[in-house]
Amino acid sequence: MRHYDKFYIGGRWVEPAEPRQIDLINPATEEVYATLAMGSASDVDRAVAAARSAFPAFASSSKADRIALFRRIINAFKEREADLSEAISRELGAPRSVNVHTKSPLQILEQTIDLIEEYPFEVVTKGTLIRRESIGVAGLITPWNWPVQSICGKLCSALAAGTPVVLKPSEYSSVSAHLLAEILDAADVPAGVFNLVFGDGPTVGHAISTHPDIDMVSFTGSTRAGVQVAIDAAPTVKRVVQELGGKSANIILPDADLEEAARWNVTRGMFNSGQSCHSPSRVLVQRKQLQAVLDYMLDEVGKIRVGDPQLPDTTLGPVINRNQFERIQHLISLGIKEGARLLCGGTSRPEGQSQGYFVKPTIFADVTPAMTIAQQEIFGPVLSVMTYDTEEEAIEIANGTPYGLGAYLFSSSPETARRVGNALRAGRVFLNGDNGDMRAPMGGYKQSGNGRQNGTFGLEEYLEVKAMFGYSRKN
Repeated sequence: MRHYDKFYIGGRWVEPAEPRQIDLINPATEEVYATLAMGSASDVDRAVAAARSAFPAFASSSKADRIALFRRIINAFKEREADLSEAISRELGAPRSVNVHTKSPLQILEQTIDLIEEYPFEVVTKGTLIRRESIGVAGLITPWNWPVQSICGKLCSALAAGTPVVLKPSEYSSVSAHLLAEILDAADVPAGVFNLVFGDGPTVGHAISTHPDIDMVSFTGSTRAGVQVAIDAAPTVKRVVQELGGKSANIILPDADLEEAARWNVTRGMFNSGQSCHSPSRVLVQRKQLQAVLDYMLDEVGKIRVGDPQLPDTTLGPVINRNQFERIQHLISLGIKEGARLLCGGTSRPEGQSQGYFVKPTIFADVTPAMTIAQQEIFGPVLSVMTYDTEEEAIEIANGTPYGLGAYLFSSSPETARRVGNALRAGRVFLNGDNGDMRAPMGGYKQSGNGRQNGTFGLEEYLEVKAMFGYSRKN
C-alpha cells in the first residue's frame, strides 16, 4: 500500500505542516489501497508564497517560452499515460476500456499550443495599447469525476496566461493529481508555477478561497460548495469562475431519428457511471412516440456490462464512494415513492455484485417536472423520461430547473434545431449527439455557475486587461 504523504510546493516535494491523513478506498472493492496526507491553511500559505515568488518571471515569459513548456509537458504526459489510466481506474472505478480520461487532457494540452500562438496579448488601437496580462496567482479547486481532465482544463489556461497556480484536487482523486505533479516536475515547470496541496474543502478549499494573495479561484463542483467558495472569496474581491451542477435535458423532437436519439441517450447518460455534470439525465419525448423511444432505451441498457473496471468488457464501473452510492439509492427510492414508473434498475447493487459501490442502470418513465428526480442532480446512471405535446412545452420543461449547464436535442431539421437550441437556457447545446469541441467555451447559466473554461474564453479568465494611453505619442 502506497502512502501519498507529501505536497508539491516550490518545485519540490515537502512534508505537510501537520501530520494528518485519510485512507483511500477503491470503489470497486471497498478496500483501502493507499493513504493520503491532508493539508492545512499553513500548507496553503507556503504554496501561495511559492506561487507569488514565481509570478514576476513567469508572467513576463514569452510565447515561445510557454509553448516550449507545453511541449515538454506533452512529452512527459505521454510517457506516463498508462500510469494515469491505472490510477484513475483505481480511484474512480472508471473502466480501463474507456480512455477518454487521459486522451481528453492530452488534447487540451496540445490545443493550448495553438491558442498561445494565436492569441493577441497586446493590441494597439488608435494610439492606446490594450494589454492582457496575468491576473496574478490562481487557486484551482477540482472535482473527482473527471480528475485529470478538470485539472488540465484549468491548468492549461492558467499556464498559457502566465499565471502560477495552487491546486487542490478532490481528496477522492488525488492519486492521479499526484501523478500529474510528477509529470509537471519531469517537464521542468519553473519552481513555484505549479503547487499541489491535498485536503478537503472546509480546510484547504476554504484557505484558498479566502487567501488575500490569491487573485482568482476556479472551482468545479456542486452548486452548494460553489456558493460557499463565492462567499469565502467575496471579502478579498477576487475573481471567481465556477462550473457547478447540472440537470441537462435531451429533447427528442418528433422529426428525429428516434432509435439514434434513444440509444445515444443511454450511452451518454450512463457514461462514467452517470457522474458527469453535463449528463443528459432528463429525456424529453413527444407523447405519441414514448413507447418507441422506451423500447430502444431498454434494449440499449441491456448491452451495458457492469463489473470490475479492470476487465476489458466492462462498460459501467462503480460510483465514487459510499456517500454517493447511498445518495443515489435514496433518490431512486424517492422516484418510486413519488410515482415514477421504474422500467429497469432500481435500488440495491446489480446482480452478482456483492461489494463495491455499483448502481443498477436505472430508467424511469412517467416522470413529471415537479418530481425530485427531475429537479435534483443525481450524479449516477439514472435517467428520467418525460413527455411533452408541443415544442413550446418541451422548451419550458427543459428550462424548468435551477440549472443551465448543458442541453441536448435531436432533430432532422437544422432550422428547427437552431430555433429550439436558441431558446434553451444552457451554456452548451449539443445537436444530434455531437461530441462538441474542446476549444469551445464551457460554463453554465443560472445556478450552474459563471465564467467559462476552455479556449479563448477560458484563457481570458486568467488575464487582466490594461489600457496604456499615449503609447504611440512622439516624445
